[in-house]
Amino acid sequence: MPHQALSFETMAVHAGREDLAILGVHALPLDLSSTYPLHDLARGGESLELMAMGGQDKHNPVYSRLYNPTVGRFEEALAQLEGADESVAFASGMAAMTACLLAAKQRVPVSESGASGSAHCARSMGGGHVVAVRPLYGGSDHLIASGMLGLEVSWAEPDGIREALRSDTVLVIAETPANPTLTLLDIESVVVQACGVPVLVDSTFATPVLQNPLKLGATMVLHSATKFIGGHGDVLAGVVATNVEWATELRKVRVITGSVLHPLAAYLLHRGLPTLSLRVRAAQEGAKFIAQKLKDHPGIKEVHYPGLEGGDPKGLVGTQMRGPGSLIAFEVENFDFASTVMGSLELMTPAVSLGSVDTLIQHPAALTHRVVSAESKAHSGIGPGLLRLSVGLENPEDLWADLEQAIVKAMAKVGTHA
Repeated sequence: MPHQALSFETMAVHAGREDLAILGVHALPLDLSSTYPLHDLARGGESLELMAMGGQDKHNPVYSRLYNPTVGRFEEALAQLEGADESVAFASGMAAMTACLLAAKQRVPVSESGASGSAHCARSMGGGHVVAVRPLYGGSDHLIASGMLGLEVSWAEPDGIREALRSDTVLVIAETPANPTLTLLDIESVVVQACGVPVLVDSTFATPVLQNPLKLGATMVLHSATKFIGGHGDVLAGVVATNVEWATELRKVRVITGSVLHPLAAYLLHRGLPTLSLRVRAAQEGAKFIAQKLKDHPGIKEVHYPGLEGGDPKGLVGTQMRGPGSLIAFEVENFDFASTVMGSLELMTPAVSLGSVDTLIQHPAALTHRVVSAESKAHSGIGPGLLRLSVGLENPEDLWADLEQAIVKAMAKVGTHA
């Protein structure tokens, strides 16, 4: 059956495994080879040149920096789950983001006018400028703002993207749900405002279970696969799903920079895909429960969760997204209160990252977004009392009992706004 006709859950079990019957195996094979025999020198040279230019030669890999079959199977599977032509995997989410920026920098936009006919949509030859919407993951924000890659950035409000475009704009970058505030962006609106400029959407929080940005017009969708796609806190990876043209450019960057995904990591990621939907949806149910408990608690100032009443003002859950997800951001009185909560937990793990089978809690301003400027943190609502909770697969009642006792201790020690 064509994979387009299958449900997500069925695809997640079978995607990227099409050649297993031919190989005569049932479980995913793991190829750890760093190099491959070359029985025909001329053929080997042709293959190397093809892959150095972003192509693929599965039958003559030459060297694992150019192609690895275990990585390739995972890439095929993820592409199917995102409805993409191809996907390209990297050693980390930040390696994936860097590759997208470098690939965009190499592309020269052709002079054109957007469908709206607006003067703001006009572009001419050039390159070197990106438009980005905050908040983004702190590492992405830092990379873009640093200028390290030779790209200039204009930070735009969600409804101000078109006005921020320039003749040399090569990429528009957005993250939804946003890290760490869970703000939702209308992807279709972002694409329209981009006026033909390629749009990159970081969809790490949603995963392909809950959201498919490419179907809404985005050019690339990025995942820190370290998070939900890995799902067990034991692998670093990034992956970008896109069309053939952009995948080719991304592989060029990967070959040159060496930001390849290790085959063992690819094996673990692929092995985990069949349970991705089960994990995401179970964690989401727990998050719904805990978000409501937090909203009703006197020690909590505000809760940011798209599944709460008023938490999705644009009505994107149920249209753009198939559910609110399992991340919650909530605000307490101050840094001392937040620190006390994190230090008093007995079941939840105080640690950065997210999307694991166990529940993690962290303080964005002090940790994941520490490298973002104070002004930008304040503008994005990342204050000293903000905590980000990634709900795992534990019993929600147990999780709430642990979090509640930590909040009560913080209230006794620090006090509250009440």
